Amino acid sequence: MARPDSRDSGGPSDFFRAGPADDESALISTRGLEAFGRKVTTTASHMMAPLTDSSGGHYQTAMADLHKQLRQPSLQRSVFSFAKTSPTDMVRSSLSRTEIQNRALTHLSDELLANIPEDENSYSLFQGFQATIPEVSEKKHKHRVSRGRKLIDDNASEASDGPASMHKLKKERHSLNHRFEMLGVRKNMASCEIREIDNKIANLTSMRRIVLDRLAGLEQDEALLEHDILDVENRIEDAQEQLDIAGEQEQMTPTKSEADDQEGNPDRLEADSSFMSQSIYEKLPSADSTPSKAKPKRHKTIRRKSMPILHEHFEPGSKIRELQAHDDHITALDFDVPFGTMVTAALDDTVRVWDLNAGRCMGFLEGHTASVRAIQVEDNIAATGSMDATVRLWDLSRAQYEPQLDNRINKDSDFDVEDDEDEPAFDIPAAAPPAPPAGSMADCPLFTLEAHVDEVTALYFKGDTLISGSADKTLRQWDLEKGRCVQTLDVMWAAAQASATMGSSEGTWRQTGGRTSDEKADFVGALQVFDAALACGTADGMVRLWDLRSGQVHRSLVGHTGPVTSLQFDDVHLVTGSLDRSIRIWDLRTGSIFDAYAYDHPITSMMFDSRRIVSAAGEDVVKVYDKVDGRHWDCGAGPTGAGEAGKAASIVERVRIKDGYLTEGRKDGVVGIWTC
Repeated sequence: MARPDSRDSGGPSDFFRAGPADDESALISTRGLEAFGRKVTTTASHMMAPLTDSSGGHYQTAMADLHKQLRQPSLQRSVFSFAKTSPTDMVRSSLSRTEIQNRALTHLSDELLANIPEDENSYSLFQGFQATIPEVSEKKHKHRVSRGRKLIDDNASEASDGPASMHKLKKERHSLNHRFEMLGVRKNMASCEIREIDNKIANLTSMRRIVLDRLAGLEQDEALLEHDILDVENRIEDAQEQLDIAGEQEQMTPTKSEADDQEGNPDRLEADSSFMSQSIYEKLPSADSTPSKAKPKRHKTIRRKSMPILHEHFEPGSKIRELQAHDDHITALDFDVPFGTMVTAALDDTVRVWDLNAGRCMGFLEGHTASVRAIQVEDNIAATGSMDATVRLWDLSRAQYEPQLDNRINKDSDFDVEDDEDEPAFDIPAAAPPAPPAGSMADCPLFTLEAHVDEVTALYFKGDTLISGSADKTLRQWDLEKGRCVQTLDVMWAAAQASATMGSSEGTWRQTGGRTSDEKADFVGALQVFDAALACGTADGMVRLWDLRSGQVHRSLVGHTGPVTSLQFDDVHLVTGSLDRSIRIWDLRTGSIFDAYAYDHPITSMMFDSRRIVSAAGEDVVKVYDKVDGRHWDCGAGPTGAGEAGKAASIVERVRIKDGYLTEGRKDGVVGIWTC
């Protein structure tokens, strides 16, 4: 590249390298620059010197000398060339790369050089800078094959070229080695960026755990406040009842004047005896009413003002806690809300109430004389159906239990924070939780429903609606105000009527007697009510849709080849699980099968929420189907076990899910709680 004409622009290299040949036509020389510097220094010294001449002649003399020096054409051209030249071009024209690197380091103080931090990088800052500069020969790099062929074709001419071709090859080798070195530097830079990102992720994870712990504390404080609100509401209700009773007694107690009138007029007392007997004695229990049949006072219950959201921020399939709820096979379980209240039953003939937020047993529901086969919890009210052919209702809000701020997350859960003094851990007690006080559930029983003649195997309870299914082959609808059965639906009669209507040759309408040979199957496996529609799954594999207003079967869904053990429906679909190892999704609008999924073992329990269908399919894990993603996956302890060390997890028999909060009951009495 040609150097610019000094007469036009005066490049910076000429400024440093111009000789003393021609002061008028050439740029200022180094010697001239030094002379100009001495002149400026002298002028400055004159200006800063003490005033010896009152007229200020030294200042005028100094400025005149400086002005005379500035009027030289060579100096003016040099100033104009500085204005047109960038600092980068000025430095590059006079200093080499090695000199720039050396000067960049030599200006640092010894203290800074001694305190350079340790670094694992195998490249320097200058190498990293060079590696980020785009290469001019990137296009050549993309055509390595064509260049290699060109080198092979030129082998014949290399011998004749001699030293020229050797120099070219060495230059090519140096270029390739340099590019190879830069690629290594880029790899190291990318690796360092990945390590920095990992460190940031670890810091964010630690911060996330801190916020999760804070959220857990807020939700537990919220649960305590709701418990206190419920307690205050009940006390207000009790106080109001006491005031009402006191007011009635005050009205019935005669005043002093009335008492004097009665003493002075015995005829009036005799006349009012009928009125007194009517007003007082009607308030006593009748002779035919026994204390065992009297309904206890039902305390006021409140709905939760907010729902826990802690579990929504954990990865699906993470374990929240694990409880050794019973010592025998779990037969039924249910809970109201995530981190709320859970009721479990097992073959050990006990029914236990649990505080899911603290992982503690609140007490025992005592009253059934046999094992409980069906449980449903709704707004602090629990309904239990037992093998003693009775259905009992319990008010869990009357339990004598005080929640505590402990055991927020179980010590064997997936949310434990590592031992770090700077990281807060979830509150975990060192010892086992204390046993519930004796009689803590003594005030919980509401009333007992007795009409079935065989064990109750399924029930549905919500609001004022309670339907129970029994091994006596009937479904019963109950009036919760009067505590008596108001409608009985005979499944055998409905099956016989359908068979007679459709004809005996119709194979789809089968008698249930042909399926009762399976001793493990309940005759009524599951049922659910929506408005006036009742869906019931039975041991013959049929799903019957009843109209509670008429007591007739509106439709029957045929498809399962084994007893139906569970069902649930929404506005459009009905999902059923059966011992035939399948889960079927029915379209309620057409009555046809919308989808079906097969498993390796019979389905003993199934439930779904807005996104997932979970089922117990005879394995040590819960089978999960994500309706949104269309993905099947397993959630649970699995073959490694989650209890004692070396102990394998037991088979899952019962599952319940609400808002992604999953509870599972196993054959060994363990209840696992997971995010799903």
